[in-house]
Amino acid sequence: MMLARAAARPVAGARAAAFAASSAFPRQTLPAVWARGMTKDNKSRFNAPKQSPSQRAAAEQQQQPKQPDAPPSPPPPPSLTAETEAKSTTPQEQEPEEPIPDLSKLPDLTQGIPSTLEYERAGATDKSTIGDEAASEAEAAGAGSGGDGGGSGGRKRPKGELPASAYVSSSERKRKWWTYFALASAGLGAVGGTVYLGREWSEEELAKNPSVGNGWSLGLWWKRAVSRMTETVTYYQEPSFEKLLPDPDPSFERPYTLCISLEDMLIHSEWSREHGWRVAKRPGVDYFLHYLSQYYEIVLFTTVPWGTGEPLVRKLDPYRFIMWPLFREATKYKDGEIIKDLSYLNRDLSKVIIIDTEAKHVRAQPENAIILPKWKGNPKDKDLVDLVPFLEFIHTMQYDDVRKVLKSFEGKNIPVEFARREALARAEHQRRLGANKVKASGGGIGWLSSHLGLKPSNMSLMVTEGEENPTEAFAKGKMLQDIARERGMRNYLALEEEIRKNGEKWLKEEQELQEKMQKEAMKSMKSSMFSWFVKDEETSASSSTDSTSGPKTA
Repeated sequence: MMLARAAARPVAGARAAAFAASSAFPRQTLPAVWARGMTKDNKSRFNAPKQSPSQRAAAEQQQQPKQPDAPPSPPPPPSLTAETEAKSTTPQEQEPEEPIPDLSKLPDLTQGIPSTLEYERAGATDKSTIGDEAASEAEAAGAGSGGDGGGSGGRKRPKGELPASAYVSSSERKRKWWTYFALASAGLGAVGGTVYLGREWSEEELAKNPSVGNGWSLGLWWKRAVSRMTETVTYYQEPSFEKLLPDPDPSFERPYTLCISLEDMLIHSEWSREHGWRVAKRPGVDYFLHYLSQYYEIVLFTTVPWGTGEPLVRKLDPYRFIMWPLFREATKYKDGEIIKDLSYLNRDLSKVIIIDTEAKHVRAQPENAIILPKWKGNPKDKDLVDLVPFLEFIHTMQYDDVRKVLKSFEGKNIPVEFARREALARAEHQRRLGANKVKASGGGIGWLSSHLGLKPSNMSLMVTEGEENPTEAFAKGKMLQDIARERGMRNYLALEEEIRKNGEKWLKEEQELQEKMQKEAMKSMKSSMFSWFVKDEETSASSSTDSTSGPKTA
């Protein structure tokens, strides 16, 4: 703004001179003092503080000195007046108009300060700044060397243009350097790791991998590296142990193993904003576990991790009718799914039954599985308890292979189908009883087994004290499974009576035993950690005792 005023000052002086030389105001009426005052006003205009128009008028009147009336000056000659008018009008006519700036090309500073890199690069490569001749030479050189492939893509840099590396910041150069360094390190690490993994087998490794022998050829080296890498990956996919259960005890009178799931089978957990996490226990779980524990080795096989499932199992089964709980660490991971592989149980699969709610979890041995629908918290559910007669019948008949029995019920509701077949066998038994064709060893079981497509093996019913003779029971119309069910119910009731009498005592003893084991484990851990310090203290104590006792004996 100050520069505009300074530039307009000569124009304003010329206009004032022309106005003074006009006919309306003769020259003799403008004293010389007025011109000097105007000059002083122009000098002090930029330095004086801003004042209102009334204040400025009062100040000018006080500063004007009172002068005597001067005699009128003679009028100027006509030629001088004409020259003055010509000079005063010439700058006014030749004054150029100020250009109006184009505000649309200005950057939008409301979105931040824009970068000037593109502008600088455009200026550095602008042909108008370099020169028309240099630009034409550069174009000709680029067209001539376009097929040579020399330089940077066959293009010669024009005169005055900076190389592309000049516009790369130092931080970008550091990033590129670290990127190249990381890639080189990764490449060297991969090569070194492959060389290390391809080393020759030890004796134990050679026994596990007989198909890939030792040698220094590249093919054998690569095969050994792949084998070791595969073993490393499968370590995290396979179960934690090759044998999930210990070897069976011959004195244990339960030839069959029953694997059951946890989530949506024995319990159901759900979360709500009002109550948070809640866990419901399925109806009949206690009866199912307590009753079948006399026939089966019960194993809990679940996909829930140990940290989450172990407290639930201890609260669900405080008396430990579940002999072996197996959690997610015992499962197998394959093709993105968790699988319960029964081959790791260390049991004869012909004597193993698994009950689950997911068919994909038992896809390794589907012939051993019974799939139940998921329990969603229905308090009137009876699907789990309805399986008890069928599982009891398998133990009573002592089948050699339970997979054949399950095969005969494939695609059917096992409790409903078993009840139907048992009703038919009972009707046949009553018909034969009426015709006096019942044999003491039969009891209708042979007909039922034939409809199952099987034959009972090692079927024997030892009579214990207080039980009814099987011959008398058959004569009364009872079947073999009826006798086994009565015995199982008596054992179950006796067991429940013992739990009512001594249950609290058992739990208390178990808790004391666990606390004792924890103290012993903590003691052994402390002794192993501080054994070096403890030995030093004992040695110093013994040495001090010897030193004190020495003079006394002397």
